[in-house]
Amino acid sequence: MNKYKIMRYNPVGPTNMYSYFVTSNPPTSFNPISTYPTIDKTAFIGPFSSIIGDVRINKEVFIGCNVTIRADEGTPFHIGNKTNIQDGVILHGLKNMRFTVNDKQYSIYIGNEVSAAHGALIHGPCIVGNNTFVGFNAIVFNSIVEDGCYIDLGAIVTNGVRIPAKSYIPVGAVIDTQEKANALKNISEANENFSENVVKANIELSQAYSLKFGDTRCSCGLCCDSSTFKNLGN
Repeated sequence: MNKYKIMRYNPVGPTNMYSYFVTSNPPTSFNPISTYPTIDKTAFIGPFSSIIGDVRINKEVFIGCNVTIRADEGTPFHIGNKTNIQDGVILHGLKNMRFTVNDKQYSIYIGNEVSAAHGALIHGPCIVGNNTFVGFNAIVFNSIVEDGCYIDLGAIVTNGVRIPAKSYIPVGAVIDTQEKANALKNISEANENFSENVVKANIELSQAYSLKFGDTRCSCGLCCDSSTFKNLGN
């Protein structure tokens, strides 16, 4: 007879299926205005993610689990349509350092249909152009990445460089001078197709998760599926 007893976890009562933290930034000497995030109703915010301060999240954006988007120092942030910010990604910015997009200044500006893969760090001031892929554990800081680029895993883009459109940044590369940025090769068709497929998959995930949880989110920051409400009625 097996001396070890198998223990199974059975939740008692309602289960917290889905929680996140969304709030305004605390007023400080360098950022005295407290601003609440603006999040489109079609966006999905995953469990245990934080969105703080002057952040605009546009249509059909997917925010994965354990994402930190913290506009409490550098501000504001912009996240464009159909962009996905995957699990463990961090967005933060330095105070009083911004780039200008369409006559407005931003600490972080992320365009449309961008993928920020698991564990990436996007730190302002920076711009990430449309249809760009930021790979696993990659870092983008104090730089401008133009449209259609592919930043492979573990690469670093920094030091005020401007990455030309359709550039490929290799695995683990450190692009910290404009000479290095100008010498980059163009993105391959395979990487371009991969980037497009990542965007499509996460748009579908955003819609599917939103459908699963429906309109059950409330001001407490919790969201449960329909079985929770059935349990509450018992």
